[in-house]
Amino acid sequence: MKDTKIVTEALSLYYGEKMALNSVSVEIPENQVTAFIGPSGCGKSTFLRTLNRMNDLIPNVKTSGKVLIDGLDIYDKKVDVVNLRKKIGMVFQKSNPFAKSIFENVAYGPKINGINNKKDLEEIVVTSLQRAAIWNEVKDRLNHSALGLSGGQQQRLCIARTLAVNPEIILMDEPASALDPISTAKIEELIFELKKNFTIVIVTHNMQQAARVSDLTAFFYLGELIEFGKTKKIFTTPDKKQTEDYITGRFG
Repeated sequence: MKDTKIVTEALSLYYGEKMALNSVSVEIPENQVTAFIGPSGCGKSTFLRTLNRMNDLIPNVKTSGKVLIDGLDIYDKKVDVVNLRKKIGMVFQKSNPFAKSIFENVAYGPKINGINNKKDLEEIVVTSLQRAAIWNEVKDRLNHSALGLSGGQQQRLCIARTLAVNPEIILMDEPASALDPISTAKIEELIFELKKNFTIVIVTHNMQQAARVSDLTAFFYLGELIEFGKTKKIFTTPDKKQTEDYITGRFG
């Protein structure tokens, strides 16, 4: 078993009075892909956002329990959230490139972090685009607007932008849901490559995708973690009837 990277202990979250997560405890290993599945509104994206404190940006959110990354409680008052988010990259459902050149999109994070040497920036940009499997498609138009790229290319550019600050963990919130099958396949291949160097947590409503890309799968329902284990077992011989019903399409 790989070393544990992320641990949550009795993690609960409320939006005002409404409970979105109920006492979720889970251990996520490093250098593997962990998928969160479950019907819409079951808490899987909310849970993903607790891992880099993105829910802090929403008014009236209350969190209890612990989220430990490498043993450090990220909700401790002493934690620098900006540094935390450098360590934990996020890729959203809808690609969100900046209205800047392809080069500037990828160089943005390193620049904010104080890297201004042109040669260093060029090296980071090239490496990040290569790691995001988009370099060959964009290398001749780095000064063109990122908004001219296709949806699938924009999403890989956003992954390159995430990689440019050298995170340890990459959170992906339905990264291929807006893409066509060919672009989706490219993102899935990329996830498979990236797990060699990163811990990846992905939320997906596409169960075939979860089965294809993940090592471990967590099934959420109504804010609770119903079952968590090796993907193959979850999809073939789940322990809980609710998991089986969801996976076989009886509900959700």
